[in-house]
Amino acid sequence: MIKLGQYNTLTVVKQADFGVFLDGDEFGNILLPTRYVPENTRVGDELKVFIYFDSEDDIIATTETPLAQVGEFASLRCVGVNSVGAFVDWGLSKDLLVPFSEQRTRMEEGKPYVVRVYTDKASGRIVASRKFNKFISDEKPRLKAGDKVSVIITDITDLGFKCVVNNQHWGLIYRAEAFGKLFIGKKLSAFVKTVRDDGKLDLALQKHGKARVDDLSDKILQTLDKKGGFLPLNDKSSPDAIFSLFRTSKATFKKTLGGLYKQRKIRIEADGIYRVK
Repeated sequence: MIKLGQYNTLTVVKQADFGVFLDGDEFGNILLPTRYVPENTRVGDELKVFIYFDSEDDIIATTETPLAQVGEFASLRCVGVNSVGAFVDWGLSKDLLVPFSEQRTRMEEGKPYVVRVYTDKASGRIVASRKFNKFISDEKPRLKAGDKVSVIITDITDLGFKCVVNNQHWGLIYRAEAFGKLFIGKKLSAFVKTVRDDGKLDLALQKHGKARVDDLSDKILQTLDKKGGFLPLNDKSSPDAIFSLFRTSKATFKKTLGGLYKQRKIRIEADGIYRVK
């Protein structure tokens, strides 16, 4: 079955001067225009393509890479507004509509917004929404503490950074536990701390306890080996410098360095850390 607004692997069934036709099953033959056809493509070849609607509202294929597929959240820039809604750039030749009815506040051209891409049941068209709650699962997540998840930050509150987790659940990174540069629209990996009774998730940016330190220890040693046994970082380095290289907090970095030093695997000097062989 063809999935509109997503990637599909389809078979080339016919060649033409303006492209090739792919077997679209219930949608018939779907055109892949010449500019997207890989070199030396032949009838019978299978191609991975994205299926959506062109400017004439015909189903068409492309090998371009969209910034989001149906079912996904993404931060997309508004590139225009007209009488029916706002349009965001999702990486394809045709921009994506966010109808006025799907906007929380009126969107403005030039600004980025987190949206959820979906297929409108009434029209069958691919559009986007800023009203997220209707896309969040009512079921309790099948996740447990320590599980790694993908998140996108949608709002900043007094408590912290509100996120959509795995495109289907609400989660929160508390301000007191946040580090690095976090902002609305940022996608990152996180770890489940707690699954609440209401199905919402408390999140952490690092693994908990010993597992976190062990992972970082391995990463520091591997990086030292790649860099000739020296890194210009130590327990006095700035949080930003540490985060840019290891994606961790300064507190965790210092704790990990202390463990490696006690194990006599590194030497800590004023100019950085050295690998001890």
